[in-house]
Amino acid sequence: ASVIESRGFASAAEVKNLDSFWMPFTNNRQFKSAPRLFVGAKDMHYTTADGRQVLDGTSGLWCVNAGHCRPQIVEALQKQAAQMDYAPSFQMGHPAAFELADRLAQILPGDIKHVFYTNSGSEAVDTALKMALAYHRARGQGTRTRFIGRERGYHGVGFGGISVGGIVANRKHFNGGLIPGVDHLPHTHDLAKNAFSRGQPEHGAHLADDLERIVALHDASTIAAVIVEPVA
Repeated sequence: ASVIESRGFASAAEVKNLDSFWMPFTNNRQFKSAPRLFVGAKDMHYTTADGRQVLDGTSGLWCVNAGHCRPQIVEALQKQAAQMDYAPSFQMGHPAAFELADRLAQILPGDIKHVFYTNSGSEAVDTALKMALAYHRARGQGTRTRFIGRERGYHGVGFGGISVGGIVANRKHFNGGLIPGVDHLPHTHDLAKNAFSRGQPEHGAHLADDLERIVALHDASTIAAVIVEPVA
């Protein structure tokens, strides 16, 4: 049964009040005047209240990569929730967290052998920025405080992620809270040259050369980290 059905709703139209939920990145008045509600999901499709199948082309928000409602995952979630639903990681822990970290470390590339858990991509980015600063300070290189992102890049909704990101609307509305000392590489979105390309496009590699210019401008001793999306 879908979430809607489990709550006693025969269809999404029977949800009486949409006002209480303040939806992110959404024109709330427009959406709630003509809501688009899913009532179920399976594998790579959502199901609407009228029974239509909608392809989930973004894996939820890039977090359902294995597909929706996989029996193995559902069973594992149910089993763990019945045994212990939460345990803090501050000065204590539980075996499953260590087991998962070890299994991940075995398949991670190179010398990446440690795992730090976060609750979202936004939290992961902000944590990575903090780790970069702490790493350099611990090595006696506390002058390395500058970050380099890229125009049009999206790195979450935390102040750190917005700062290194290049989403204009986010930077405009939250400008007063952005962290200082951030530069941005030029973006690679050029439809005139890159549209319909396959593999590595012929145009665009020179844009990465701007990284050397930015580093030279501030001196390498001030750079804490560079963050770009692997696919953009």
